[in-house]
Amino acid sequence: MSLAGRPSVYVETYGCQMNASDSELMLGALSARGYTPVDTPDGADVILVNTCAIRDHAEQRVLGRLGELKRHMGRDTILGVTGCMAQRLGSQLLDRAPHVSLVVGPDGYRGLPSLVEQARAGVRTVATEFDADEHYEDLRPRRAAGVKAWIPVQRGCDYHCTYCIVPTTRGPERSRRLADVVREVYDVVAQGITEVVLLGQTVNSYNDGTHDFADLLRAVGAVPGIRRLRFTSPHPNDFSDRVLAAMADTAAVCEHVHLPMQSGSTRTLRRMLRRYTREDYLACVDRLRLAVPGLALTTDVIVGFPGETQADFAETLTAMEAVGFDDAYTFRFSPRPGTAATRMPESEMVSDDAAQDRLGQLIDTVRRGARGRNIGLLGTSHEVLVEKPAKRGDAVQARTRDFKTVLIPADEAVIGRYYTAALTGTTGSTFTGTVVPTVVPTAGATADRRAGRVLPIATDLTAPLAKAG
Repeated sequence: MSLAGRPSVYVETYGCQMNASDSELMLGALSARGYTPVDTPDGADVILVNTCAIRDHAEQRVLGRLGELKRHMGRDTILGVTGCMAQRLGSQLLDRAPHVSLVVGPDGYRGLPSLVEQARAGVRTVATEFDADEHYEDLRPRRAAGVKAWIPVQRGCDYHCTYCIVPTTRGPERSRRLADVVREVYDVVAQGITEVVLLGQTVNSYNDGTHDFADLLRAVGAVPGIRRLRFTSPHPNDFSDRVLAAMADTAAVCEHVHLPMQSGSTRTLRRMLRRYTREDYLACVDRLRLAVPGLALTTDVIVGFPGETQADFAETLTAMEAVGFDDAYTFRFSPRPGTAATRMPESEMVSDDAAQDRLGQLIDTVRRGARGRNIGLLGTSHEVLVEKPAKRGDAVQARTRDFKTVLIPADEAVIGRYYTAALTGTTGSTFTGTVVPTVVPTAGATADRRAGRVLPIATDLTAPLAKAG
């Protein structure tokens, strides 16, 4: 029990940014009913583990964690599993972990307070029904302290890639009304936040029946106080000319796109049911870079997909080099029960040794390319937003508009502030930098993309211009 007799709740989050946003929704729903969020599970009245099901490793990690949490539970603690793994396994989780009282899927968070009360009365519950109308518009999330806000604009997915469990765990695609998203953006600006990240499984396919993703970008970018606008994760098929024009015209849109490729082989992409070819993907990259000069790209890649040959993998390596990604999330294929890929012939499965070898080669390719590009940036200056303390005690971690991490010497008092930083060193993946004095600009100055340069927007550490939070 927390201070003042209010029950306490601890939420532990695994997986993607959508899960992080859902955890904020859960905390909001329970806070509105008198619960106090706490930072550790020890002694908490309610412990919720918000889960990911995208790979088997993620699920095994959660199952192990559920066992560990027993030692943190009091006699009356309620332990619940939420999120995608809860949706996929349902009542199986109650059988596999008898100390779990609640299993709640992504559309069931509204009912959490009442489900917890039922659990206190001894009722173990599974709530995994999909609700195509659920967007939690009347629930106010309890946002984690930070300098950016994650804002879901779309739930579910209609693409049904053969390796992906998301349509099973999050249901069909549906989009929030544009006006509701914009209202939430105004709310976060009122809290002092200047950067928002729009979330969706295929976020650029957003359509509320009246407005598309281009309309959404323009509307959010026009909210007074928004200095940075990001989105994740888009699908290569959904970058229409309208969306590209909105990205080019909306100054707040940052010069970074996370563009999942998954494979550089057309043959493998077809088996994945990605609905584009290698050539289509590379053409999308060219269109994005033409619309937004200086654009940085990151991606997701899977190796060892059933039927992937050494020649297919070689095409992935050459695609990585052709694009010049700044970073990549790389994975071995993980079969997910119920997906089409698990029904492919056993003879087409790639051995663990071959998949691991390919993963190592891919990681080396990514790191080598990123290091070369980052060395070439040394001596240049960039706008940075200070996000959090660095692991080393005499520095803070900041991020550029194109999503590069820069460590600058300062203390936590400058978190949430914007500066111009000169890049002085690199480990190959991150940078060190120093804040440089700049001319104070007029209000709203930002990236001048036609000139391909960044205007100065901050001053030195002793006289910060802007603060978020």
